[in-house]
Amino acid sequence: MMCLAGVDEAGRGPLAGPVMAAAVILTPEQRRILVHMGLDDSKRLSPGKRGHLFDAMKNLGVCWKAQAASAVRIDSVNILQATLWAMKASVEGLSPEIDLVVVDGNRLIPGLRLRQKAIPKADSLVPAVAAASVVAKVLRDRVMETLACRFPQYGFEIHKGYPTAAHREALKRLGPCEIHRISFCRKILS
Repeated sequence: MMCLAGVDEAGRGPLAGPVMAAAVILTPEQRRILVHMGLDDSKRLSPGKRGHLFDAMKNLGVCWKAQAASAVRIDSVNILQATLWAMKASVEGLSPEIDLVVVDGNRLIPGLRLRQKAIPKADSLVPAVAAASVVAKVLRDRVMETLACRFPQYGFEIHKGYPTAAHREALKRLGPCEIHRISFCRKILS
């Protein structure tokens, strides 16, 4: 049986926090159960539904790995390179018996010594990629909720670092904190 790993990310657009990548391998039975539960692209699911699916994946013993790329890395290499680095680290944390890596989007992961296929909108088409999108989104949201405790004045627990009006206003009023992506905040701060 072919071993397929799905890869996706969450958090390319925010002004603050990491970009999170995840890689997931589903057995046929895990795939069947999760699809029956409503597995889909994380952007199409409510936070509660994503959390429910994430818990189900843990209970089913789904094989996954995730890697965050910090705001510092994003600022130093750019968001695309930081995302690809995190994706590569996620895949390399999985079983070495992977036959195919399906990446959400239009770019392959550089330096990955496995057969890959980049598919735009794969998070809506390939269950393992949808599962990776859920893992990445749930973990990134949890990181941002934790960071909200360290930086309560920014409201990260609400907007998760995305450029909402409230976040842009806090950034203008307070300036950036250590988890802001300075390269993303320049236009707002100028």
